Amino acid sequence: MICQSTVKRNRTLCRMKDYRWIYLILMVPIANMLLFRYYPMLVQLLLSFKNYTIKGGIWGSVWVGLENFQKLFASGQFGTLLVNTLRISLLQIVINFVPSVLLAIFLFDLAYSKMRSIAQSILYIPHFFSWVVVYNIVSVIFSNTGYINLIRESVGLPSVSYMMDSSFFLPLLVGSNLWKSIGWGTILYLAALTSIDTELFDVAKIDGAGPLQRIRYITLPGILPVMVFTMTMSLGRVFSAANTEQILLFYGPANYSVSDVIGTWVYRQGLGQLQYSLGAAVSLFESAIGLCLVVLSNKAANKFAHVGIW
Repeated sequence: MICQSTVKRNRTLCRMKDYRWIYLILMVPIANMLLFRYYPMLVQLLLSFKNYTIKGGIWGSVWVGLENFQKLFASGQFGTLLVNTLRISLLQIVINFVPSVLLAIFLFDLAYSKMRSIAQSILYIPHFFSWVVVYNIVSVIFSNTGYINLIRESVGLPSVSYMMDSSFFLPLLVGSNLWKSIGWGTILYLAALTSIDTELFDVAKIDGAGPLQRIRYITLPGILPVMVFTMTMSLGRVFSAANTEQILLFYGPANYSVSDVIGTWVYRQGLGQLQYSLGAAVSLFESAIGLCLVVLSNKAANKFAHVGIW
């Protein structure tokens, strides 16, 4: 046994020596990953349990244990923040998921490749708009002096304050996010559709299967692994899916009751009042919940759909 282990060790060392230049090249991405991925995670973990001050810095600040988490949970707004965050996030995930799948199937079934290219280009453009641009477009359409109210006034109807009314906040938020991301969300599904054997569709047509039957028995099973993957990863971002950057532009005092989420609260507390440790604690809380949701959703996918990430 000792001789065998020695031979294996010598063989491994010889192979490492033969491929030493490859290992040397690999040190660059490994160092990049350690420095820009794992080190920030370590810093965030430490900040979550410290009372960060500029004078003390990350390593010299006082250790306070779970005090930052207690501040979050003891906040009188935490229940409202959690409900608003989950409501907006789940709406964003579900409403973006289904149209992206349907649109990808529609684009895939287009007979003319030039028409498909034009449609994809038009649908992809909004993804590259910043949220400031998207908000301005929505404001031009739905503000008090926007096009919708101008049309209403021209036909004798009173104007409606869409941008300030809390009942219109969710439709405007989710609708603008859908418009911005639906085209980009089809990329993975289109790539999965191209891997399906086209002969299956030809055989199904010969057997008399209609378009809906082909989608049900060929298209959807063919892209099911990608659908499970995207939904599982989306559930892992259930707190960040609320999209704080977008909400900061759309929300205001008039609709705080439905628009204030954990991300906006952290923005006000962490940056506005310089409570960086509290912001790190909230991020750690969100990451832990996201990890649990990814694991549970993957187990559920393996059990019921027999498809999973691992």
